[in-house]
Amino acid sequence: MSARVEPGARPRIGPYVLPARVVLAPMAGVTDRPFRLLCRSFGAALAASEMITADTRLWTTAKSRHRMDHSGEPPPRVVQLAGAEPQQLAAAARENVALGAQIIDLNMGCPAKKVCGKLCGAALLTNEPLVARILEAVVRAVDVPVTLKIRTGWDHGQRNGVNIACLAEACGIAALAVHGRTRADFYAGEAEYETIRDIKSRVRIPVFANGDVVDPHQAREVLDFTGADGVMIGRASHGAPWIFRAVNTYLDSGNEMPALQRAEVRDIILAHLDSLYFFYGEETGVRIARKHLGWYCERLLGNPVQARRELMGAADTSVQFAHALKHFAAWAGEAAVAA
Repeated sequence: MSARVEPGARPRIGPYVLPARVVLAPMAGVTDRPFRLLCRSFGAALAASEMITADTRLWTTAKSRHRMDHSGEPPPRVVQLAGAEPQQLAAAARENVALGAQIIDLNMGCPAKKVCGKLCGAALLTNEPLVARILEAVVRAVDVPVTLKIRTGWDHGQRNGVNIACLAEACGIAALAVHGRTRADFYAGEAEYETIRDIKSRVRIPVFANGDVVDPHQAREVLDFTGADGVMIGRASHGAPWIFRAVNTYLDSGNEMPALQRAEVRDIILAHLDSLYFFYGEETGVRIARKHLGWYCERLLGNPVQARRELMGAADTSVQFAHALKHFAAWAGEAAVAA
């Protein structure tokens, strides 16, 4: 039987009552500070950092420094950590709280081979005693809420998400996000929500349902079926950060949000490029922007060969921006003018 979540309900994580029930999924290589701020501006209630290793010896790299930069982000600021050693994770959590993190999120859901090969991410789901030691150590180490991201299990024969969820609640985890796939599934096939429903029926902490939530109607259906407190959106935000605006409106009122005007979308894309260039600098900025432009191009322009070639092939930010202005202004039905 479905358990409908009432429109006015808002999840609470420690002292934070979230302004909405839709949150951005942490995604390595995607949820950098510019993208987090963009999604928050459209109503994402939380936007966690990209996964940061618990090994502090690696924090001197440019990649780690960028991942740990939360300047100008609205509260609550969420840092996601990955590791397999309880005391190392506890120490990393303390250091990030000292740097301004207001919620620590632990990654036990990443299916990547290079992560699971180090017994991190989703691989931890195969070792429940270690999961307990990690959760206890991190919760004891910090005075901010600690949350957890998991999958439903390692594979279909080891779907122990309910056990992990009960363990998490007992260890003091403040909220839980569950991707409706096992690690063996990676991102293939369709997400299943039965396990998320079972988890929600067994724990009292907030649960966020993740996996294949691609539009407002799907978000509503998933909430009603699982009884979850909120939904977590990942890949559906690629090239469409405004999805949070649409989902929030539908969940709160049952009404469809009017589509953004094309000129508004063009301006959002150009502002996103500007923020990426400012954040990363010339060389890295043009490279990071390519993936976002690829998603915008696919969603909005239908992946025309010439536009994609110019956007992906630009060697510097000024040329890339000029091509983006030209193609998205044409799509908006306006002449491109110099910014």
